[in-house]
Amino acid sequence: MTSFTHYIVQRLLAALITLIGISFIVFLLVRLLPGDPARVIAGLLASEDDVARIRTWMGLDRPLPVQYATFFGRMVRGDLGISARTKEPVLREIMTRLPATVKLATISMAIAGLLGVLGGVFAAYRRNSILDFLISVSTLFGISMPVYWLGLMLIVLFAVRLHWLPAAGSEHPTSYILPSFTLAAFSIALVARMTRSSMLEVLGDDYVRTARAKGLRESTVVLRHALRNALIPVVTVIGLQFGALLGGAVLTETVFGWPGMGQLLVDSIFARDYPMVQGIVLVFAVMLITVNLIVDILYAYIDPRIRYG
Repeated sequence: MTSFTHYIVQRLLAALITLIGISFIVFLLVRLLPGDPARVIAGLLASEDDVARIRTWMGLDRPLPVQYATFFGRMVRGDLGISARTKEPVLREIMTRLPATVKLATISMAIAGLLGVLGGVFAAYRRNSILDFLISVSTLFGISMPVYWLGLMLIVLFAVRLHWLPAAGSEHPTSYILPSFTLAAFSIALVARMTRSSMLEVLGDDYVRTARAKGLRESTVVLRHALRNALIPVVTVIGLQFGALLGGAVLTETVFGWPGMGQLLVDSIFARDYPMVQGIVLVFAVMLITVNLIVDILYAYIDPRIRYG
């Protein structure tokens, strides 16, 4: 077995152990939510017999170890259970909402990658200039600003006051603009700061000075020589942020009424729909672990020193 193959096997085993741990934590945390899910589903006017019947149907009358064993056994078979709220298979409902979340995260990451890299390159090239200061301040706001507040402010400005863009929904292509920029704000700032830092390191290297000494155009020196070698840590951050965006769209989807998994998760939490909450969190975890695994493998492929660390 080569060192690269050994590295991949290690990462796969670590991902499997992580997923098992997440399933256990999710199972416990969901059951710590206040309120009786059987009573919530049955309604305030339901009799105790009806509540007991629903509790038995959901398996809540069994000991916690038995409940977790049942949950884990179904999860291994790809069965995430039946939604207590809609009586539909959890996996089917998740697959219905998943494309909307993936589209939103993909568009947001594309925006973050483009604007973040460009902003970081300009800030590094114009180091200590007014442009560098403005970009640095903007990234500070992007990292510090709460997502829900930014989303509400964008709705007030562009939807309520200017009437340029829709405030909610996903029926029209323009519906993607506000939630995409809201979700991408943090990633833009993070990618820009990472790009600036990485570019500052390589702009002073010997091969960059040699390229300038050869008389190459400045754009060629910056983009082909400096940026290309500075992108390794930036690509890693972009990959990790894409995984984070998939799971971090909950607040954004709630603010904009986006018909994705985040909105479904919030509705399921309020309805005390244990199977749906567990299923959504697990799917988010699988996507995040998968993206991180791909980034780890690509990073080790790009930089062979990683696999020996």
